[in-house]
Amino acid sequence: MTTELNILGISNHIATITFNRDPANAWSLAALEDFEKKLDRIENDRNVRVVILTGAGEKCFSAGFDIKDAADSARTAVKGQNLWRRIDRFEKPFIAAINGHAFGGGFELALCCHFRLMADSPKAGVGLTELNLGIIPGWGGTQRLMREVGRTKALDMILFSKRLSAAESLDAGLVHQIVPPEKLMDEAFSFAQKIAERPPVAVGWVLRAMTAGIYEGMEQGLEAEREGLAATGSSKDAAEGFTAFLEKRRPVFNGE
Repeated sequence: MTTELNILGISNHIATITFNRDPANAWSLAALEDFEKKLDRIENDRNVRVVILTGAGEKCFSAGFDIKDAADSARTAVKGQNLWRRIDRFEKPFIAAINGHAFGGGFELALCCHFRLMADSPKAGVGLTELNLGIIPGWGGTQRLMREVGRTKALDMILFSKRLSAAESLDAGLVHQIVPPEKLMDEAFSFAQKIAERPPVAVGWVLRAMTAGIYEGMEQGLEAEREGLAATGSSKDAAEGFTAFLEKRRPVFNGE
């Protein structure tokens, strides 16, 4: 029986994708193609409001490209960059639950996520270590790491293949929370549930507007913001939000 490359679970509006190639959870072309199918499914599922990504086992979130799949390296490079960009531009929030090491393409994937939680463990570290192999980050790392920590810090990390611990990652602003390893998934689900309770239509438009600003510039971001305000203002979620406010109760949003 073939082991599933990425395990998808959906519960209470939260989708969880677990990279299932323990111990390194490295990315082969087949694993990326399977991951793409999982993304297709959750993108088209209105029941899914937020997505958690994590790795199987305790050693790695993901160690990046699977060098055993070198024969497919050219196709994998294109596929990896495209899929990571897709997550960066997704209109549902992604949470990276970094359970172990995230290096190379694995860290680049975490950088695409809107939020990052990390296990506070010696077994967990992050870094873009490609220069140790004589190559450069190729799945968006040169751009997204700089976006998070600034050019100088990003250059220091990339040029010297530095690996940051959980505490160092928190100090650098690369993760927004570190938690004991045994509590990582509980914290990730708790945080995801809070997001899932927010108005899905409005959440999607916030992400769309921010993405437009990042990729197309501020004017396009502001245009998306104007469109989003009009779209959300006429939504059933907006009616529920205003009604709940007047009735002094907690709103229940249905994503319409």
